[in-house]
Amino acid sequence: MTTVTSPLAGRTIGLTAVPDPVFSGAMVGPGTAIDPVREASAAVAPIDGVVVSLHPHAFVVVDDEGHGVLTHLGIDTVQLNGEGFELLVNKGDTVQRGQSVVRWDPAAVEAAGKSPICPIVALEATAESLSDVSVDGDVKAGDVLFSWH
Repeated sequence: MTTVTSPLAGRTIGLTAVPDPVFSGAMVGPGTAIDPVREASAAVAPIDGVVVSLHPHAFVVVDDEGHGVLTHLGIDTVQLNGEGFELLVNKGDTVQRGQSVVRWDPAAVEAAGKSPICPIVALEATAESLSDVSVDGDVKAGDVLFSWH
């Protein structure tokens, strides 16, 4: 079992509330989303593992069991071309849960006309393989979001 923790502080919302059909339709995978606190902070690794994909606006960490977790910082933030994001690790790095991965500012994302909502997705998972998914509550970085069996 993999326990996935929050990469940032905010309020959890269901994926169906994400303003992007790819995420709200769970086309990428099941999970939850976070409406982040509007202050500059670092998004942290939600699991222990290897950073297999790294962009200024999104990253994927895969654990020893092969579970990949996508953290997507905002919606349509790829259009910001990295502006306002600072990578703190490199692709291929081994990270520990809670380790800073990307520094960003949700308020600046919102000011640029993009949604700061952050989907946290279990890649190549089924909804049935997740339990205790947090969809309505305040979280801080490191709080449990869901378990993956």
